[in-house]
Parts: sequence; C-alpha cells; structure tokens
Amino acid sequence: GSAAEHVVALTAAVRNRMSLAIGIAFASCTQVAVFVVPVAVVAGWATGVRMDLSFHLFEVVALFLSVLIVAELMRGGTSSWLQGSLLLSTYALLTFGFFFLPSPRPGQSP
Repeated sequence: GSAAEHVVALTAAVRNRMSLAIGIAFASCTQVAVFVVPVAVVAGWATGVRMDLSFHLFEVVALFLSVLIVAELMRGGTSSWLQGSLLLSTYALLTFGFFFLPSPRPGQSP
C-alpha cells in the first residue's frame, strides 16, 4: 500500500470510523496479495532467483491466524483499546517468531 492509504486509514480511525479504516487496510493487503506477489514470482523466474511460494509451516499458520483475526475484526464492526493492544501483542509475538525462525539449509525445501 501507499503512504496516502495509511494516512487516510489512520485519520478514519482517529475519527472513530473503524469500518472505513479496516476496509482501507484490508483493500491495501488485498492489492499486495493479488498484484505484488505474482509480479515478484515472475521477476524471480526471469532473473533466475528462486522466489517460489513454498512456505514454512510457521508462515502458513501465521497467515491462517491473520486471516481469522481480520475476519473477526471485520465481523464485529467496532473496536476497543483492548482489541488494539491484543493486536499489537500478536504482532510483536509474530515478529519474535519470525526473527528466531531457522533458515533452511541450501538446497533444502522449507
């Protein structure tokens, strides 16, 4: 997403228009998933760099849980400071998990 989308989403959230803020963030993520990822795979193929979509189990579980959390947020339509702090805590835990995730050995599939 672009910086303008993030500014508009933050402004909408400050004005207590959470459905608009979540919708903007969701649309930005969808744009990345639909356009940027396939372009990166094709660019990797064209340059000879391995950028396939073979994910580690931790990455698949993190993506699945992210989808569930976003679906729950969008279903509710409202939010509170507790939900925001829980989302930030989840983000921090995922950050630490990905930081300590072991790298696959050369020639080994993830």
